[in-house]
Amino acid sequence: MALSFTQAGQQAWKWLEDAAKFSETDNIERDGVTRRCATPEHRAVLDELATWMKGMGMSVRMDNAANLIGRYASPQAGARTLLLGSHQDTVPNGGKYDGMMGVILPLALVSYLYENAIEMPFHIDVVAFSDEEGTRFSSTLLGSKVLAGTFEPGMLEARDDQGITLGQALADFGCDTQRIDADRYLSEDVIAFIETHIEQGPQLEQADVAVGVVSAITGIERHEITVKGMAGHAGTVPMDMRQDALVGAAGVIQLVDKLCKSTNELVGVVGKIENAPNGVNVIPQTTTLSIELRSPDDAIRRQARTQLLSQIDASLKALNLGFEHRHTYEQPAVQCAEHLIDTMQSALNDAQIEPRVLFSGAGHDGLAMADLCDIGMLFVRCRGGISHHPSEAIKPEDLGVALEVLLHTCQRLAQKQ
Repeated sequence: MALSFTQAGQQAWKWLEDAAKFSETDNIERDGVTRRCATPEHRAVLDELATWMKGMGMSVRMDNAANLIGRYASPQAGARTLLLGSHQDTVPNGGKYDGMMGVILPLALVSYLYENAIEMPFHIDVVAFSDEEGTRFSSTLLGSKVLAGTFEPGMLEARDDQGITLGQALADFGCDTQRIDADRYLSEDVIAFIETHIEQGPQLEQADVAVGVVSAITGIERHEITVKGMAGHAGTVPMDMRQDALVGAAGVIQLVDKLCKSTNELVGVVGKIENAPNGVNVIPQTTTLSIELRSPDDAIRRQARTQLLSQIDASLKALNLGFEHRHTYEQPAVQCAEHLIDTMQSALNDAQIEPRVLFSGAGHDGLAMADLCDIGMLFVRCRGGISHHPSEAIKPEDLGVALEVLLHTCQRLAQKQ
């Protein structure tokens, strides 16, 4: 009996519920899912995924970065590979769907193909990436960097809170870190990488659309600003003679907020503040704050940086305050391939869904995979745009819709082979 999209979507929902049980937390509904790289929970979920994969006729392997890769093989000689997948790891007390849905939906696709005896002109490799979030070792995008061939051995020296290195943890997990370079894919063998992910934002829900196409993955930069003033007694120094670092920092926060609100395709936040001496009756002498800017257009982001730093300089000088600036991090934006965007929009039309294109304000494994091949992304709506939280939620019926769109995408790619 042929498998329907609805049935395959229901299977995906069951798999997601089952996968969520592999967590350090006891009460998933209350405390969410916590699953870190190279832990017993990581091992348990890979074992379960491998069982499901083998049940659909897939060959299964774990590479030396603890990525699990299942292959639905094409019968055609010399077939290339379409990569599908996302990460299985979570943030602390995260949701059931961030990452894992992008592993399970491709498995539901393979289940649909397998049960309906549909062959493809390319291999489909479904990847459960080992460590996208970097929760345990701050080793963001480990698994995808290995497949893309951009892994840096220095990452293995990162340590967790117990002092265990990433290299040791992978070795204890059964990986041979000396052979990581051999796990990379060759670009000539790969058609593309496609990731499905919850939106982590409210746009699809507001538009009442189940699935959308991603145009780009945001570029990110982070800065540290230390505002320098002069400490003094809060009761004796006249207001017009003060050099209050926290007042200056408050102005910086307002500048960040105003600039981001007035600039299209730019978001930003001041997420961390440290104040000193931090006494209830002491004028603040130094205030250090973080600034993060994100945009899918690197030119917009860099222009915003220049404008913001100039405004900060003028604002603090007016208050007789100095400041130090450190540019601490930068990740360029990654554009999804135009031909994949077009293909996915056509796939949405095939599924009788009005195409909607939006950019991702969060990072994904595609950031690393873009160094290997063309990338594309599909977003699935999530309730309230909430992610990285136990209340993260999706509609079960949206899984069937997303599965249909993913199938039409693969069918259209197959026509081009």
